[in-house]
Amino acid sequence: MALAVATLTACEKEIITEEDATVSDGSAIEKTKKFTFTLKGDFSNDWKPVTRGYLEADGRDLTDVWVLDYVDGVLQQQLHQDDNTSEDFGRPSLSLSYGTHHVYFVASRGINPTISTAEKVITWEKPSDTFWADYSVTVVNSSNGNRAVTLDRVVTKFKAIVNDALPVGISSISIIPATWYYALNYQTGEATGAISNQPTVISIPQSYEGRTEVNFTIHSLSNITEWNTDISIVAKDGDQTVLGTATIADVPLKAGRVTEYSGSLFSSAGSTTISLNDTWATSVTGTW
Repeated sequence: MALAVATLTACEKEIITEEDATVSDGSAIEKTKKFTFTLKGDFSNDWKPVTRGYLEADGRDLTDVWVLDYVDGVLQQQLHQDDNTSEDFGRPSLSLSYGTHHVYFVASRGINPTISTAEKVITWEKPSDTFWADYSVTVVNSSNGNRAVTLDRVVTKFKAIVNDALPVGISSISIIPATWYYALNYQTGEATGAISNQPTVISIPQSYEGRTEVNFTIHSLSNITEWNTDISIVAKDGDQTVLGTATIADVPLKAGRVTEYSGSLFSSAGSTTISLNDTWATSVTGTW
């Protein structure tokens, strides 16, 4: 009789299918389901979704993808893809426990990133094109494990076009914003890590001497709400002698938009008008 009861009890247990993973601590079993996420967004010049194992934006490959899985505000697991030649780059997979999750995605090509899960931020030594998404999913037995996630751009781009010829001996152009954002709160998608008057120094090859209409760009993490900052541009030779400067007041910036200014750096010619055209979203252009 005891054997018969034990057999009946075993037969009444729920069968867990092979597509569900199990984790046991000796007293309970947690059911999970494997999810594969295909990341999409403005990752190509022709605005088409990515279909291969890499992500590209504005003609340049992204280099890092982070996936952070939270349940009830508590981090469950995280994944960092930093090999953009891997077949699964941009298509990360996670096993998610049954229940409701917020999965945060960040894709970027910024330089030297570091992550702090305590502060919930990713910080870059040099920001560049970056995309983000907060994806909510409730995992049940019938959940489809293949999901497409659309990421939004969370940077602004400032573009300076120097109209006059670059002089002989020029060695560098420095772009110096009064305020610039170097970090992203990966839970809210908000810009953080503001730094004041931090120059971005761009080396100028000797072959560029004499060229006109040369452009320089820098990226900042940014919120969608427009904000303003002053930006200085300084040209120097190899001895660090200043060859030309310009200062632009109240440059308007916002996520997903290029702000473009042009003007003379080595003479006083130029105006201070601002106009609008379409690049990324609605771009701001002007002169100094």
